[in-house]
Formats: sequence, C-alpha cells, structure tokens
Amino acid sequence: MELFQSFLYKIIHFFPNLISDIGVFIHDIGTYGFLQKAFVTSVMVGIICGVIGCFIVLRGMALMGDAISHAVLPGVAISYMLGINFFWGAAVTGILTALGIGVISQNSRIKNDSSIGIVFSAMFALGIILITAAQSATDLTQILFGNVLSVRTSDMYITLAVGTFVLLVVFLFYKELLVSSFDETMAAAYGLKVRFIHYSIMVLLTLVTVASLQTVGVILVVAMLITPASTAYLLTNRLSIMILLSAFFGVFASIVGLFVSFVHNLPSGPIIVLATTVIFAIVFVFSPKHGVLWKALQSNKQRSSVGN
Repeated sequence: MELFQSFLYKIIHFFPNLISDIGVFIHDIGTYGFLQKAFVTSVMVGIICGVIGCFIVLRGMALMGDAISHAVLPGVAISYMLGINFFWGAAVTGILTALGIGVISQNSRIKNDSSIGIVFSAMFALGIILITAAQSATDLTQILFGNVLSVRTSDMYITLAVGTFVLLVVFLFYKELLVSSFDETMAAAYGLKVRFIHYSIMVLLTLVTVASLQTVGVILVVAMLITPASTAYLLTNRLSIMILLSAFFGVFASIVGLFVSFVHNLPSGPIIVLATTVIFAIVFVFSPKHGVLWKALQSNKQRSSVGN
C-alpha cells in the first residue's frame, strides 16, 4: 500500500515539476549563450541527420554510416595535435575512408560489407592510438559520446554551414536522389551517373557525421542517422513525407535530449539517442499500417473471418 501511495504521489507531482522544469529551461535558453549554441546546434543536427538518414535507410547503407562515424577518429586526433578545429581533420579522414571502401570493393573480390569492416576497424583503432599518444583522454570521451552543452561558437557555425549545404544539395538534386535510391538500374537507364551519386551521398554522410560529433559523439551518431529515418519509414511510403517526418523526429529528440541532459545533468548524446529510440518504439507498436498492434488486429480479423 505504501509503495502504491509513493508511486501515486510521484505521478501527481510529475507534471507540475515537468512544467516548472520546462519554464526554467526556456528562461535559461534566453539567458545563457552556451545553451543557445547547444539548442541551435541540436536542432540543425536533428534536421540534417533526419534528411540524410532517409537516403541511408532506403539504400541499405546503415553499415556505411557506422563505418564513417568511427573512421573519422584519426582525423579528430590529428586535429587536436595540430591545434585546429576537429571538423577539418575528421572530414578529410571520413571522405578518404568512404573512397577507400569503394576502391577495395570495386577492385577486388572483397564484398562491400567486408571492405567496410576492414577499413573502419583499422581507422578506429588508429584513432584511439593517436588520441592516446596525444594524451587527450577527456577529449576522447567527449568525441566518443558527445557533449552538446560544450559546443563552441565555431562548432555551431560549422554545423549551420554544413546543414545549409546538405539541405541545398538535397533540394536541388531531389529527383536524382529519389530515382537512384529506389532503382539504380532505372536511374542508369535514364542516363544518371549512379556511381557519382553514390559517392556524393557518402560525402554528404561524412559531412553530417562530422557535424554531429559534438552533439552525440562517434559512437552514437549512427543512431541519429538511422532511427528517425526508420521511424518515418514505418509511417509513409512517400520520400518527401518521410524526409519531413524524419527531420521532425530528429529535432524533437534533440530538444528532448538537450532538455533532460541540462535539467538532470546527464550526458546529452545518450539521452538524445534514447529519445529517438522511444519514439521509434511507439511508432513500431502503434503505426497505422506497419505497427505490431495493427498487424495483430488485422491477423485476428482474418482468422475470425475464416472461422465464420
């Protein structure tokens, strides 16, 4: 009985406390510069990860996203050693990794998934060695798991620049991306340069991955690329709607993660990823056409109709 009363007390006071925390959070956003930078960066990361994630999911390139997110670590380490922003080193090593995977898979008997495993594991191991040699254990933890509350002004502007570029490319070449994502054979028949489009998407993926490191880190960035897009995929069959829904889910999860991490002093990256996972779980169960509950109801209807 006491346990039930304690649980009921927590439920009763949960919403007033939540409203109060939201009010404090909104007030602090308007007051503190570091929180404003974290908010803007989180929103942009949610948008660009959601948009590019749609093409990654449709093309079955989830493993490539995981590979690039890990393979940028040597570039991060070299950037720290040279005293420059980690974006530049990470972008270079990420693009070289994407090209290297393509070279191995296209010029040998090694299949694409095997070449991904060879390259990204080697690059990740090299990155850990370089970070350790630079004696930057704190920086390593931050890059691996992210810390959006420590975003610098330069990081915010780089994220905004990358986001603007990625969204512009997707807008200008939407039709080409649409056709090649669903049917590469048809795209080639139309005269589209399928291989060039594939490598271009990998470059965009690299840029988005690097821009997201400060927010969710190397380990968790693949979740921001895959989970919102997969959630949207369960709700629609139209790519344009999927992109909008995926971006919305990415932004919502980023804001929720920032709020929870700020109020409760928790790491931002894992909270953001858990928020995307909770959204996916809800849609996975309750999606109108592809949800588990819907399928169970349809199955019961079919059995009852056969029985009658």
